[in-house]
Amino acid sequence: VLKFTLDTTISPDGVCCQAVFALLSGLHVRGPSGPLDWKLGGSVMLPCYVEAPIPLDELKVEWKRTDSETFVHLFQDGESRPESQDPAYSGRASFFTEEVQRGNFSLLLTKLTTKDAGVYRCSVYRQQETGQALSQLKEIERLVVTGGHVVSVYTGEDVTLKCSVDSHILSEMLEVSWKKVNPQIPVLIFQEGDILTESTHERYRVEFFGPEEIQKGNFSLRLKELRTEDKGLYICEVFSGEFAANTTVEVQQLGKSAFLYTVESFPSLYTWILILCTLAFVVPVVLCYSASTSLKNQ
Repeated sequence: VLKFTLDTTISPDGVCCQAVFALLSGLHVRGPSGPLDWKLGGSVMLPCYVEAPIPLDELKVEWKRTDSETFVHLFQDGESRPESQDPAYSGRASFFTEEVQRGNFSLLLTKLTTKDAGVYRCSVYRQQETGQALSQLKEIERLVVTGGHVVSVYTGEDVTLKCSVDSHILSEMLEVSWKKVNPQIPVLIFQEGDILTESTHERYRVEFFGPEEIQKGNFSLRLKELRTEDKGLYICEVFSGEFAANTTVEVQQLGKSAFLYTVESFPSLYTWILILCTLAFVVPVVLCYSASTSLKNQ
């Protein structure tokens, strides 16, 4: 937008002069009035628009993150340029194509993840004019627990019961409880940054995968030397204040491992080997005796 001002000056000799100055003003770009609400896995529109449409051949629009200058999307030379996008936003960020010619440069961001939180800058250029608007996606409070599965194992083997936590809450602020369901038997508890081994029922041989994995949100459980009575449903419950989530793992037993079967059946196997060895010794002796007797008679 060009604004014109009239400047009048009078020289010492009384000559009046007038000059017109053209002042270049920035584009007035509008954005959201405050932080935007969003949900994991959902979609959100980042508003960005101008009141008066801009000819497409004079227009350039850049969407970037303010924290890293990552290119989210670009509109230039009358079309969107998806090849300019950072791979993290490829296929997830798009303009409302039909609205661009009306001055609407809002961006649709889909399949939202926790990494999408942050501030986005919409920069609009028209020749030498420019304007910006900011959109903020706040860090969301979350507690997501995954790992539910069914596992089949043999008696005597070790098994891993998976439980992963994705949260804005530090691991030491979480309470994680592993239990066996029907009947409920405490298996292992993590509380205030400590593993409460005294909470474990005497029949279980269990452990977490170490402090480093816990820091990553990995609260998977290693159940050692599986017994017949260990078969059943287990639940991993995670708590922190008003947040709570859980996942379950079912342990199905397939019977005894080949090693245990061999060991336990060893007495029977030994007996058969002894019989075969005996036969291998006796049969040749009997045959030799028969042959000797036959030769004597002849």
